[in-house]
This record gives sequence, structure tokens and C-alpha cells, in this order.
Amino acid sequence: MYTAQGTINRNSLVEQYYPMVRRQALSLRVRLPAGVDTDDLIQAGLEGLLSSIDRFDPEAGVAFSTFAHQRVRGAMIDELRSRDWIPRSVRRSGRELEQAMRRLEQQLGRAPEEREIAGALEMTLDEYQQLLQDTNSGLVLSYDEVVLDQPNAETPDTTDDPDTLVGSAQLKQQLMGAIDGLPEREKLVMTLYYQEELNLKEIGAVLDVTESRVSQLHSQAIKRIRTRLVK
Repeated sequence: MYTAQGTINRNSLVEQYYPMVRRQALSLRVRLPAGVDTDDLIQAGLEGLLSSIDRFDPEAGVAFSTFAHQRVRGAMIDELRSRDWIPRSVRRSGRELEQAMRRLEQQLGRAPEEREIAGALEMTLDEYQQLLQDTNSGLVLSYDEVVLDQPNAETPDTTDDPDTLVGSAQLKQQLMGAIDGLPEREKLVMTLYYQEELNLKEIGAVLDVTESRVSQLHSQAIKRIRTRLVK
């Protein structure tokens, strides 16, 4: 990692961690719309890697591999968010969906079923599931990124400080509590997607449903989590 003069060997580190950057890019790519190019993700990841080399503090008590991994992913997420490919009308409908879901959960004292949410939105079940599909397009949120997407969240930018949010025990506890409260099928989707790192097609094979149905369940799970975190 260091040269004979005691300085960080950038070229050596880039060569060593390039496979990690590529793996992360490919992992994200399978969850994204067709218009996103893998090379663009790799380029963003490499920029994140170079930034991590420049900013790494060996006295901070964090391993470089952990620091670089988080910074690379943060750079890729920033690149994806900068594209903002989801139309404003869909984003607005997604917010209305979350508001309806929150109201129903307060009224019913439990997680509302899909037909109940669709009814509250004055939609057919097919229309509601299509909205779930639309708002899930390109969704690449991990647990900490769900928090960052909260409209009132006062959290630091992941690229500037990738360890702050990850190290927040309180936020993790809130997230895990929200996930534990999900319907069993949605909880399984989240586990397979984020912990086992299966893609939508692979999860569909496990659940014996279509890939689009997995996408809907994933979107619905994310929205349930957000309704419990956004105050």
C-alpha cells in the first residue's frame, strides 16, 4: 500500500481494488434500466476509489478496504441520482402512495394490504401495482440510503462522509425495526435482495413469481419502511 518513501502507492491500490469496483458496478447494473452503462458506473466507482485514497486517514481506526468500499458505492449512487430518470409525475404519485399507506397503517393498526392501498388511492389493483413498478425503476437503495432519501433527513452526504451513517446505531435500529414489521413476503424479498444480494430474477425463482412482481414487492417494502421512518 505504501512506497519505500512512506507514501501511498496510488497505482498499486487502483490495480488491487479495480476488481472490487467492477463487482459493485455489475451488482448495481442488474437492478437498473437498460440505459445505464456499466462503464459509466465503473468510471464513477474509480473516481470514488481515487477520492478514498486521497482522504484515507490510517489513524481513524477504519480499514482502507472498508473505507474504499463505501466510498466507491457512494460515488456510484451519486452518479445514478444525478441522472434522475424517474419522471416528476411518478415521484409525486409515489409520495401520495406513501401518504396513503401511512394513513391506513395508523387507522388499521397494521400493515395495509395492496387492495386497501389501491382503494385509498382510488385505483384498481392493476393500476396500483403498475405504480409500484414505475416507482421502483432504477431503485438501488440499501438500508442507509433509504434514510438518505427521507425528505426531512438531516444526514451527511455519503460521498463526503461514508462512515457516519453506517456507524449510526440508532438509525440501524430504526431500520431493522421497520423491516421486522414488514409482511413476511416483503421481508423475505428485502433479505434476499440486500443481504443475500440476489437479483430480481433470482428472487422470483425463489418465490415462484415473475421478476416484475418481485419489483413490485420490493418497491412496496421500501415505501412501508419510509412511512415508518419519515416523521
